[in-house]
Amino acid sequence: MEKFLYLDNAATTATKPEVVEAMLPYFTEKYGNPSSVYRFSSQSKEAINNARKIIADSLNTEAANIYFTAGGSESDNWALKETARAYANKGKHIITTKIEHHAILHTGEFLQKEGFDVTYINVDENGIIKLDDLRNAIRPDTILISVMFANNEIGSIQPIKEIGELAKQNGILFHTDAVQAYGQLPIDVEEMNIDMLSASGHKLGGPKGIGFLYIRKGIKILNLIHGGGQERSRRAGTENVPGIVGFGKAVEIAIATMNERIEKETKTRDYLIDKVLKEIPFTRLNGHRTNRLPNNINFSFQFIEGESMLIMLDMAGICASSGSACTSGSLDPSHVLLAIGLPHEIAHGSLRITINEEHTIEDMDYVIEKLKSIVERLRSMSPLYEDYMRKNS
Repeated sequence: MEKFLYLDNAATTATKPEVVEAMLPYFTEKYGNPSSVYRFSSQSKEAINNARKIIADSLNTEAANIYFTAGGSESDNWALKETARAYANKGKHIITTKIEHHAILHTGEFLQKEGFDVTYINVDENGIIKLDDLRNAIRPDTILISVMFANNEIGSIQPIKEIGELAKQNGILFHTDAVQAYGQLPIDVEEMNIDMLSASGHKLGGPKGIGFLYIRKGIKILNLIHGGGQERSRRAGTENVPGIVGFGKAVEIAIATMNERIEKETKTRDYLIDKVLKEIPFTRLNGHRTNRLPNNINFSFQFIEGESMLIMLDMAGICASSGSACTSGSLDPSHVLLAIGLPHEIAHGSLRITINEEHTIEDMDYVIEKLKSIVERLRSMSPLYEDYMRKNS
């Protein structure tokens, strides 16, 4: 192996050394249960309160509106299931999109079995919803709109502020899955009229197994886990103190470095996009060209199969993916790519690269070099490519 490049930061990120250092004392020295009354445990409680405030400040909200969970999927499940059940007497209609993470889509399917009606609205060729489509989908019995902040596969950023305004005007709750966007983009829940927001620690240099759900004060939401009085009696279970501390530290670092990271990642991202589109024929960029996450690149290469490309990239020391890590075992093409209008055969040849601020232009040159040879080799074995070239020569 000539080189090792981890380019799958949308799947997970390395836990930052400063985060690990902040967490360690809460495993072995300050290990008290924060619900206990003695002074020893007050250290854990204070650490949780500190992390909660850091996260709340990052969203321009109050600490009391942040509820810690086990991750983004739990937060999504809680937001949809228990809001729907709490407001079922008002209406049973929910609106979401066809390109959501499966934590939203599968929860929607679950709620349909409980008697709720879920509308899955289309997106345009860039993966962005049309506000008119959302407006037309609203009914008198609509109680919740859930639209992801930025797509985990193609990186396109939704018009969140406008969606929030539309929801507010119609007296509808608005939830956003911000797992990919939180820590990558500025988010102000007041300015954007966001009522609930899901996030996960391991997407921004924090540990796995920790997330949060922001819930605007005054919203009715049933408890997802019953038991103790933790998280203001809304989410039972002894708190993951080291995870919460690590999440808080990761957020502190992410907010402090955000502008610099956005500038650097955008430059590196655009360099790779421009070079690949120029130097590898029959290639398309998926997602909006500029209105996308600064670290996200998603290509489709005609006449090749994505899984073979990933294996060959891995042999060259490059870790990438063909879509969401949660569906990596699936042989079906990405639901996101099908939703933006790609035919199955092109959707199958997709590649998602997600960089971080440490990647360089030289790293991207290495990726381009390997991609060119891999795509050329795979196409040389493709009867479809051979047939196309013969017909068009």
